[in-house]
Order: sequence, then C-alpha cells, then structure tokens
Amino acid sequence: METMSDYTIPEVPPTVGWDLHCHTAFSDGTESPATLVEDAKELGLHGVAITDHDTTAGWPAAQEAASRLDYPLVRGTEITAVDDHVSVHMLAYQYNPKSRHICELFAKTRQSRLERTKKMVEKMSKDYPITWDDVLAQVREGEQTTIGRPHIADALVTAGVYPTRSDAFAGIVATSSPYYIPTPSPTAAEVVAAVGEAGGVSVIAHVADPGRNVHVLSDDQIARLVDAGLDGLEVWHRGNPVAARPRLLALARKYHLLVTGGSDWHGAGKPNRLGEFLTDDATVAEIVSRGAIPLWV
Repeated sequence: METMSDYTIPEVPPTVGWDLHCHTAFSDGTESPATLVEDAKELGLHGVAITDHDTTAGWPAAQEAASRLDYPLVRGTEITAVDDHVSVHMLAYQYNPKSRHICELFAKTRQSRLERTKKMVEKMSKDYPITWDDVLAQVREGEQTTIGRPHIADALVTAGVYPTRSDAFAGIVATSSPYYIPTPSPTAAEVVAAVGEAGGVSVIAHVADPGRNVHVLSDDQIARLVDAGLDGLEVWHRGNPVAARPRLLALARKYHLLVTGGSDWHGAGKPNRLGEFLTDDATVAEIVSRGAIPLWV
C-alpha cells in the first residue's frame, strides 16, 4: 500500500466513471473482449477494465478493440485466493504480465481449477446427464480459457437440468452442494505480495458479500492484508449489502485504501449489468499512477 496525497475516498457510489470488474469468454464470461470494450463505450462509461479469472489471455484482444475505438482500457485480473478458510478474490490492476511469480501463480491456480472441475463433473455425472465433454463444449477460447464452475453450470443448462446459469449456481453448482470441491488456492497475502512484486495494484473484490462465504473477511484479516501491501477495497458491488458499506468505507479511511466499484459483468452469464457500479476518475488515475504499465489508450 502506498500513501495517497490528494486522493479523496468517494463516500457514495459514483454515477459516472469506469467499470473496473468485467469478465469475458477467456474465463467465465460469455462475450468477447471486443464486445466488452464496444459495449462500455456505447454506454458512455469513461473507460473499462478486463479482469478475467487467473489469466491475461484476453488482454491482447481487449487492447486491439480499445485502440480501434480510441477508448481507454485498464488491464487487470481477478485472482483466486484464500485467507483462513475464507474465499478471497483479489482484483489486480496494471501489473507487469511477464512477472515470473505471477505467471507461475496463474499457471498453478488454473491447473488446480481444471482438476477440481473435472472431479466435480465426475461426481455429478453419477446423478445428472453431464460429461466432461459437455463442459468442454461450453469453453469458448480453448486452452486459453480459465475453466471453472460456470462452465459446469452452462453444461447443465444445455442438458436441460436448469433454465439458467444462476439457477445452476443456486443448485448443485453451489458451494453448499455435496458436489462442490474447493479450488486449492494461494493465500490472499501471497497474492498481494505477487501483485506488488509485479508492480500492480491489489484490491479485494466484493469484500462483504455474504453469498460467497459463511463468514466474510474480518477487520483483523483486512488489516493483515494492508500490512502485506493491499491497495484497496471494492466497495461498490451488488454483492456487498448496503448496510455493510459504511464499515468498508471506515476501513478504507483508517488504512488509506482506494475504494473501487465494478459490475462483475459476465455478459449473459450473470444478471449483472455492465456499468451498474462504477469507479470514479480520481481513483482510476491513482491506480494508473501506481501501476507498472500505462493506461492503454
């Protein structure tokens, strides 16, 4: 974490700005990076970030679209982690994608995701009409895709078990399901260190979302991540209850953290609307100023 000079924490969700949490077909989204950039510009957003799970594979396509449309792009990744049995997703922005540590971390996590997904499908196939080939049929970018539970959900929808991906996630794909297997992941502190080593900015995604864990991260856990180098908290997100946001803002003020917002857009993969939560221009400028790579414009 760096000390901020003139940065002012936004106390209410911005009504204009950037969507800094978006997924494409290179992980569990349904649309291409080009569609992400095109739709963001058409909506009048000031800019957009690509943040696929545990990969940078979609960056080149997003960069090409941003250049073609003369539209600013923040490059990032949502990284899977854990902290004392709490699942933590870290948003990493503007880091050097060639950093050895972070590349090794991605490779290990993606392989773990793949093996875990195969095991889940093997368990489900005993009770439901789903095979591994059915799951692979949902993968849009081949070996570059980060494969996970959303692809299982889409296969179940195709098989007629559920009407939508969201219904599958409320059913046998849920973390409470007997078919669920956790993904072996690095600790959140390890991720913060790896992102910092790569010159990037680390932000905890949907920090207070009660739908993702039995217990959300405590103040003490967040404080330890601040000591490890954490830069910010994603406060403006539909998963964070309105009643929980004052606590997150108070922590941001206490530890001088950045406050971001994002839709967690997945195209047709989730009901989340592109641009439904935003990050203000000043916060984006602070992220870019700290990052190892420039804003793509």
